[in-house]
Amino acid sequence: MSQIARRTFHDIRAALLARRELALLDVREEDPFAQAHPLFAANVPLSRLELEVYARVPRRDTPVTVYDDGEGLAEVAAQRLLDLGYSDVALLDGGLAGWRDAGGELFKDVNVPSKSFGELVEAERHTPSLAAEDVQALLDAKADVVVLDARRFDEYQTMSIPTGISVPGAELVLRIAELAPSPATRVIVNCAGRTRSIIGTQSLVNAGIANPVSALRNGTIGWTLAGQRLEHGQARRFGEVSSATRAAAAQRARAVADRAGVARTDLAGLRQWQAEAGRTTYLFDVRTPEEYEAGHLPGSRSTPGGQLVQETDHVASVRGARLVLLDDDGVRANMSASWLAQMGWEVAVLDGLSAADFGEKGAWAAPLPPKPQAETIAPQTLAEWLREPGTRVLDFTASANYVKRHIPGAAWALRSQLKEALAQLGAAERYVLTCGSSLLARFAVPQVQALSGKPVFLLEGGTAAWVAAGLPTEEGERLLAAPRIDRYRRPYEGTDNPREAMQGYLDWEFGLVEQLGRDGTHGFFVI
Repeated sequence: MSQIARRTFHDIRAALLARRELALLDVREEDPFAQAHPLFAANVPLSRLELEVYARVPRRDTPVTVYDDGEGLAEVAAQRLLDLGYSDVALLDGGLAGWRDAGGELFKDVNVPSKSFGELVEAERHTPSLAAEDVQALLDAKADVVVLDARRFDEYQTMSIPTGISVPGAELVLRIAELAPSPATRVIVNCAGRTRSIIGTQSLVNAGIANPVSALRNGTIGWTLAGQRLEHGQARRFGEVSSATRAAAAQRARAVADRAGVARTDLAGLRQWQAEAGRTTYLFDVRTPEEYEAGHLPGSRSTPGGQLVQETDHVASVRGARLVLLDDDGVRANMSASWLAQMGWEVAVLDGLSAADFGEKGAWAAPLPPKPQAETIAPQTLAEWLREPGTRVLDFTASANYVKRHIPGAAWALRSQLKEALAQLGAAERYVLTCGSSLLARFAVPQVQALSGKPVFLLEGGTAAWVAAGLPTEEGERLLAAPRIDRYRRPYEGTDNPREAMQGYLDWEFGLVEQLGRDGTHGFFVI
């Protein structure tokens, strides 16, 4: 372990300012990551490293620097990355404390580059917004107003503004003419907090839409803090658009992309970039997941444009890389690219595609390293084993999934804290590992074997196969063998957050522009 190189805060800062490629990976779980991390750190937890890193850091000679906060995870992750074929791996000197001690700025929450950029956009462009009370008054008066929710559809279904329609951010410019055909209709764009409503509203403004457009100030958080009622389980979605609407929107979107300095390329140019040594090129299809699955360009990843702008660090984890975006209408890629360019990315839109280029069907599948060998058992076999003592089931799914539903008697575990989990649970004669599909659990098999010295089996098809076989499940937190730190509870999601947490989140967002100034590495600009 001591042979692994080290990079300092000053090395990372110099690379960021020079716009050289780098991946700064925080290998802790999401909750501790969200409490404090550098601006451009990407959270790739050690427990899920094999499942995520090939897609998020595709070039194996990328300069990768890993860190933790003294938990001992970084050294393990660095060695694992070397074993996975990464050739330029280093530890951050001093870890998170070293960054802080060297004067580095630390940020809270997740997707902070995107959220801080959204605050900068509002500060510089004075993006129009309306308070929750004003929007409620418009709805009560049955005014000529349409409310468009710029989040993912599943987020919209959890909670939404009354009358709101689900139109994820990249779809707004494409579909606004049909959702608000009269230029007199007032358009309100909302999300749960601030970022996607600011970016969505400013997208419509930048595209020169004639309607009066406003963000719902502070989103569903602001709505809740105003004591107003939210809807739940709604299913209002955008419809198809005409070819004339599509053509007019494409013209508007291209003009915005040109203003932002978005580059253009074709398939031949893309192939040249992809063959270039020493450069990372991501290829993102920014249409809806349904469109992607119906037919897409081979090698592209499905990343709906609004979420790509919101969660860039989660899919493009190499800062300084090149991003290529594509769609089939000339609207969503150009609008998404216009924002990414302003966020300091080198970004191009892929032009000249024909219907024949979208020939591959199905969902995107992450590239994975070779899967460890494991002896599998069927759900019925496990059910028989569990009738007698001695078998311990370990479930590696997300903790929220485990609490919702798991095999009776199964214990929830984190791979990054496996030694502690096994000690806490006590000895067993054999172990059976599972997760939703058993994919993540398979990568835990060698670890459990090494730590326990006992026979280890993999549940074929995972908990999903157990459920499909009609076998019983239970819910609850009774057997947590690790703290639930795998996911940070966002103050803007769900419907049961304390008011203090919601207000605290808004206060934090208001301070992001000042933090950006202190950090000084962002490279953002606003057109």
